[in-house]
Amino acid sequence: MNGTHASTGIAGLDDVLVGGFPRNHLFLVEGHPGTGKTTMALQFLLAGEREGEKGLYVTLSESRDEIIEVGTSHGWKLDTIPIFEMTPDVQELSPEEQYTVFHPSDVELNDTTKLVLQQVEQANPTRVVFDSLSELRLLARDALRYRRQILALKRYFAGRKCTVLLLDDLTGDPNDLQLESIAHGVIAMQRLEREYGVNRRRLEVRKLRGARFREGYHDFSIEPGGIVVHPRLIAAEHRPILDHEPLPSGLPALDQLLGGGIDSGTSTLLMGPAGAGKSTIAVHYAISAAERNDVAFHEKAG
Repeated sequence: MNGTHASTGIAGLDDVLVGGFPRNHLFLVEGHPGTGKTTMALQFLLAGEREGEKGLYVTLSESRDEIIEVGTSHGWKLDTIPIFEMTPDVQELSPEEQYTVFHPSDVELNDTTKLVLQQVEQANPTRVVFDSLSELRLLARDALRYRRQILALKRYFAGRKCTVLLLDDLTGDPNDLQLESIAHGVIAMQRLEREYGVNRRRLEVRKLRGARFREGYHDFSIEPGGIVVHPRLIAAEHRPILDHEPLPSGLPALDQLLGGGIDSGTSTLLMGPAGAGKSTIAVHYAISAAERNDVAFHEKAG
């Protein structure tokens, strides 16, 4: 178990985050419906379970059965992960259950927060997922109350040494960045439609305070078994280590002129008019390579 980082359960994402999520902080995972937020969150909790860490999934929009169906589609058993469902009960739809004196948000936001914190006290998790923030945003009604609620949750979980993922489906104001300013880190997930073929999915780490990460967009796919992230390639990290030994041509005078031969791993251009001997020199190099049991290929254009 990594002492400073919590593995996401996704090898490619751990590589992008250089080890995983820094522990004991609150992170925002945002993306439109269908981008894979729930799948990523479940992989995060399952990774914690494999490392002996308790998890808790708080769903404010989807039912417990729907979350289990997502896990079943990937071959996961979620029996050992507590899933706390906060979706409205059927009885709450009756007129007798509707509030008349107070605005519903004045009562429901406090009740929701109280019930969630009770579940946290009982489960005592080290990894928590909130799915999704759109419900809290609607209950809060105004931006100030919503911000204060998230700040209160952030302080609460920091005191309990919890690593928290907040899932946001971007149904609010797209220009409202106050939640991104509160979170310790932000991962944006996107699904790009194409005129032909399957949709393209990509993610970007927009923010990760005090930690290194791979910037830019990284493609990912949702496969049976979970999300697979393909970190973008950086040329500077994939430089081959070559031993530039001189390759002789078999012509002693030419090799002496070139200081022993042409360096391996390099490209050389032979220039001259027709009949100057370019092809003859190239064949000499091919024959010399064959004599050393190296592979040589000669192609004449035109």
